[in-house]
Amino acid sequence: MALMVAREVPTSSTMAVPHGPASVGVARRRLRRDLGDREIPEPVIDDAVLILSELLSNACRYARPLGPLPALDRGARAGVVGPLLVGGRSRTGGPATAPGEGGEDAGGVLVRWQMHADGVLTLEVTDGGAQTRPSPSSPSLTSHGGRGLSIVDQLASDWGVRDAPGEVTVWAALPARARHARRTGG
Repeated sequence: MALMVAREVPTSSTMAVPHGPASVGVARRRLRRDLGDREIPEPVIDDAVLILSELLSNACRYARPLGPLPALDRGARAGVVGPLLVGGRSRTGGPATAPGEGGEDAGGVLVRWQMHADGVLTLEVTDGGAQTRPSPSSPSLTSHGGRGLSIVDQLASDWGVRDAPGEVTVWAALPARARHARRTGG
């Protein structure tokens, strides 16, 4: 008698986006589509999209871009090893170019999400670092910003910052399955 063991394989997506605010919408749409394709519960997708928006917005606003990003094939999906460069605007305000069109040296930001076998979804944004380390702030009620990492702290089960030479990664984790069960009462 043969015994078969089914095991969910962790899946991930990595993409590189130009360093600029237009990249936030591109990454949000890709994350929503990717998680929807994996049948992640809608409340988890909403939280993940908001977390990614905050992390990527902070990277584009406060941090330097990474150095030149490698040119890879368009259309790369879950399980890719390297990044995917997508459209948007460059840091200088001009249109971003596709790989091989002369824009790779402008730098960008790496975005990654991974669904682990234990049901935890991790989101990561890697940039070239800033003058200060990312940390939550306490803005005034009338302030127009400064709430992003506090929002991440409220939505994520855990988050943190990893430093490496020439880059900083801000990551957040959220339980995809347990959160859905609590919200639906099931």
